[in-house]
Amino acid sequence: MTKRIIIVLCFFCAAITHAQVLYKVSGNSSKAPSYIFATNKIVGIEFLDSVPNLLQCFANCAVVVTEFAMQDYEALAALRVAALLPDSIRLDRYYTTEEYQQIDEAMQLTVGMGMDKLCRMKPSYLTAMYRDELLHKWLDYDSQRSMEAFFQSLAADKKMPVKAIDDIGETMYIIFDREPFHWQCKQLLQIIDYPEREVRYERTMAEMYRMGRLTDMSYHILSPDNLSTQSYSDYQIYAARNEQWVKRLRPYLVEGGAFITLDAVYLGGEKGLLAQLRAAGYRVRSVNK
Repeated sequence: MTKRIIIVLCFFCAAITHAQVLYKVSGNSSKAPSYIFATNKIVGIEFLDSVPNLLQCFANCAVVVTEFAMQDYEALAALRVAALLPDSIRLDRYYTTEEYQQIDEAMQLTVGMGMDKLCRMKPSYLTAMYRDELLHKWLDYDSQRSMEAFFQSLAADKKMPVKAIDDIGETMYIIFDREPFHWQCKQLLQIIDYPEREVRYERTMAEMYRMGRLTDMSYHILSPDNLSTQSYSDYQIYAARNEQWVKRLRPYLVEGGAFITLDAVYLGGEKGLLAQLRAAGYRVRSVNK
């Protein structure tokens, strides 16, 4: 009987445990609490229904803070320009004839456009485009159902300001130029040769996210088993940027009432944003632990 009761209690506890993806930030001279919500690009907005108190916390805030403001149309136009190669660079010079043909066929098959139309784009942009199409096909990824887009749209409906942590120059660097050009070329060929690595990586990250295992997500990026284009060097860049984000978030945190929505990959682990906020003197705790 005792064992049976223990088993029942274990199932009961599992049923009422929620993924720890919503955090309250207070202390360190804050006038009112703010909230950080971890997102994942693969997990759609239907997941939000499983996070208790989420919309209540959002309703208590006066500003949305995110990595990139999607409603900033001037910034979007600047990003499209930043995706282009300089006129002096021809992408086909960085591949053999066979490699370039392989890329052309893969882009036509997956994206619907060949290199005759895409040859002016940076390799990092082509990699991201190809990657998104892979995730759409195999993991049902839909950018229109992303969580960050949802909260920014909700903010627009409620006339709430949406603030970006990075300026447009930093955003363009992170998206297009954080890796040396020769490495970008190598990654484009890699993702075409081994698309299953990207799908496996994102599937694992989404599973960890649904369970609220943010620290494990950071370990997975750093794992030798991770052979995707999301690499150790990317994590190092994210960690260094987190240090700057703590400083830039301070005005919002001091004022209070900020709803901060960021990809979960930036938040967990020893160098994640949550740990760095705690080190800076803030009290950070899970809302639904």
